[in-house]
Amino acid sequence: MPYRDLVIIPDDTTGVMARIGKALADHDINIEGLSAFTGQGKGVIHVLVDEPEKAHKALAEGGFDVKAMRRVVIIDVEDEPGVLGTISQKLADAGINIQQAYVATGTATATRLVLAVDDVDQAKRVLDLES
Repeated sequence: MPYRDLVIIPDDTTGVMARIGKALADHDINIEGLSAFTGQGKGVIHVLVDEPEKAHKALAEGGFDVKAMRRVVIIDVEDEPGVLGTISQKLADAGINIQQAYVATGTATATRLVLAVDDVDQAKRVLDLES
């Protein structure tokens, strides 16, 4: 199974990130990307993993309710000005809405941009990515 973005919406309390990290580490699951913020007493956490079923189980065992396990578009990009704008414009021109965006761990030569969009397959075609 390819990478998935797991969405967790826990209460905004001390130690949540530590518990998520431990739950995944205890099952030998690497976090490939992460986006987290809080508001109105809740956290919204996106965790990119390459073993989503295993991660879902690990998080559930750790007491977390995974609200979604979404397909995402992952793009190796150069770390330079204008890259986000160019990619976003291509998607906008194709009528594709970006619902979530964050940067994931990369390689020695590129950064990975993670995009949750309303049409993953079309976005991959527009961006010339393999399925």
